[in-house]
Amino acid sequence: MKRDDLEQHSDLISAILGEVEAAAKWPQRRLMRILRRHPRPDGRVFSKSQILKGYAQLCEREGRLPDPKIVRRLRVKPTRTISGVAPVTVLTEPFPCPGECIFCPAVERMPKSYLPDEPGAMRAASYEFDPYEQTAGRINVMADLGHNVDKIELLILGGTWSSYPEEYQEWFARRCLDAMNGVEAETLEEAQRLNESAAHRNVGLVVETRPDCITPEEVYRLRWLGVTKVQLGVQSLDDDILACNRRGHTVAETRVAMRLLRLAGFKIVVHWMPNLLGATPESDLEDFGRLWKDPALRPDELKIYPTALLVDTELYDLWQRGEYRPYDEETLVKLLAQCKTLIPPYCRVNRLMRDIPSPNIVAGVKKTNLRQIVQQRMAREGLVCRCIRCREVRGQEVDSAALKLERLDYETDATRECFLSYVAPDDRLAGFLRLSLPQTDSSIDELTGCAVVRELHVYGPALKLGASREGAAQHAGLGARLLDKARRIARAEGFDRLAIIAAVGTRPYYRERGFEQGELYVAQTLGVSENS
Repeated sequence: MKRDDLEQHSDLISAILGEVEAAAKWPQRRLMRILRRHPRPDGRVFSKSQILKGYAQLCEREGRLPDPKIVRRLRVKPTRTISGVAPVTVLTEPFPCPGECIFCPAVERMPKSYLPDEPGAMRAASYEFDPYEQTAGRINVMADLGHNVDKIELLILGGTWSSYPEEYQEWFARRCLDAMNGVEAETLEEAQRLNESAAHRNVGLVVETRPDCITPEEVYRLRWLGVTKVQLGVQSLDDDILACNRRGHTVAETRVAMRLLRLAGFKIVVHWMPNLLGATPESDLEDFGRLWKDPALRPDELKIYPTALLVDTELYDLWQRGEYRPYDEETLVKLLAQCKTLIPPYCRVNRLMRDIPSPNIVAGVKKTNLRQIVQQRMAREGLVCRCIRCREVRGQEVDSAALKLERLDYETDATRECFLSYVAPDDRLAGFLRLSLPQTDSSIDELTGCAVVRELHVYGPALKLGASREGAAQHAGLGARLLDKARRIARAEGFDRLAIIAAVGTRPYYRERGFEQGELYVAQTLGVSENS
């Protein structure tokens, strides 16, 4: 909103803000009723973002801080930051991919597998894939919509990250940090140091790559770049299906990649694709079960990407010849509902369908609200999913005194994983910690003899650094309590040191709690008095 607009409409905006503040309860539909009661002189209704900007300008003019309650009520798309951080997605520029997957589109001037009308791709292209402009632009937009953007999870997507030149990777990561810092650094290390006290701190850095790209050298480099989470394009756990779809890697390579990454402390997100060429609903369900039955797998997060039939792919040619058939909606929804019942409580399902605009999908399921459809079916049939996303507190309040600390241990091929979580009486998840107890050495020497915290996450709407509010899970001391429990468990299991794969913006948090910065990790020596 322009300042002259504020002057012209200040009485209307003040009236709207007064009603927003005075409401005892706040269903989202109430705001629209308030806005309709106070239309602009031309009869149009103010948007939420206009009221937010107007409120910020009023506060600035009057020399006071915005009321967090009013900002929460006006926030546009509140689910964007409802998991506790502000996700900022940027795309790398187009670059050759080592894969030859038959289902993957290759569009000129787009990273491999991305379409020009996907929302994220459109934003990236508008900035000519410049990392600084993408990051700064996204932060500014989210701030304008009323979101707290001082804790940023940066997702660098756009094809196979590991195939890009090392110089480009370093430059790209540095420029993203420059945008968060508001200062241009000469080196990546300098940008990382600056981010420790920046206004927009990087609390997680995510890249996507292929299992056959993961080597000990690549693992080290990912950590040096500041990466904390790796998305792996696994797609299937059947070698015949992988070969049929010309994926270019094997299940054995997936196992090796996940072992290397887990021993180095990374969070692991697996991409899994039902309805590939050669698969059936029955074989897909069996394949999905391998994710949890095979100790070498068992990912921390999951993106389910049902195969989308797109033009200009080899799979499209096979479909035209009658050699491939997409699942219909009933088949796919039934399959995904069955899959969700198998997901253990330590895994988070981030997506059930990729964000491809439906006009691009030639045949098969085109609905973008597939998750909602699956959830509705599960509710009708009495099926339950206990994944993290289905249980997190999201925007609801919690009574921290009523939370119960639960512990879930499970084995992998190289570690024993201890999933600690604070759970409300109604099974909602307020926060968790992933503690890895290695049974063999990591490829990174710095982790020798260390138990490793791979993730510490407290849920609820993103609050400003150091802020708190009644009923919110964030900044209520849950993180410190989880860390204390992890120390006691690690010591009881015979570990002398506890290391954490800390994002650069979280280093101060851990230093305040007795951890010291090493080359790639923060760590502390455990006292002899620690016990479980």
